[in-house]
Amino acid sequence: MSLTKLCIDWGNSFVKIALFDQNDKITDRYIMTADEVIHKLHDEILPRRTIAGAIISSVTDQHMELVHALREITTHVIVLDSNTPLPIMNAYTSQDTLGADRIALAVGAYASDPNKNNLVVCVGTCITYNFVGKNKTFRGGAISPGAQMRLAAMHQFTEKLPKVNVNGELMLIGYDTETSMRSGALNGMSAEIDGMVAAFEAQYPDFNAILTGGDATLFASKLKCKIFADPEILLKGLNQILKYNVPQAR
Repeated sequence: MSLTKLCIDWGNSFVKIALFDQNDKITDRYIMTADEVIHKLHDEILPRRTIAGAIISSVTDQHMELVHALREITTHVIVLDSNTPLPIMNAYTSQDTLGADRIALAVGAYASDPNKNNLVVCVGTCITYNFVGKNKTFRGGAISPGAQMRLAAMHQFTEKLPKVNVNGELMLIGYDTETSMRSGALNGMSAEIDGMVAAFEAQYPDFNAILTGGDATLFASKLKCKIFADPEILLKGLNQILKYNVPQAR
């Protein structure tokens, strides 16, 4: 039975799991809610597989039950944090507040194209801009509100603006309050991403931009900048970190 590497991205809304083979190819991928994880792990994911090691990146504190469950099947379980050894340098000055997801994104970007200065734009609850230079160093980037957060803020911090869903008609000129708010939030995000990518590209030669995250599909066709969509870049980064720390996973 071949060895499998288990990589888990525990986000604010969903848990994403990828299984990698010894050639670093994703053999299976799952998306589920936090309540489903333990059940699906035992009933669907682990049977007939030998786990060489597991790694978890989490932006919440809800993952510890999963960690305990994984330690029953493998001695090699990594909970990614600022103390985890990395295959790249980390120049972020407040590492204790750096999200584990941003670390994984940077590692995944560097592994995908080590000869470029890479910017990973992750569009989810927030937009994060994560820059890793071709000198193998994560420098940091920027964080701004995501689509749902922008729409919710307009509703919560005013008396009359309604609660608006991200999904719905989107046009440049909104014909009512709902479409105007959606235009401002989503078209504003597109303009922001285009502008940020252009600013990084102007400052750094040999530049590459990667788009990922749960809301990336909302913007992939709307952006004017040269950017490559890779929905698996975070999971690929986790796989690289797992390999770096666990010899059996190489």
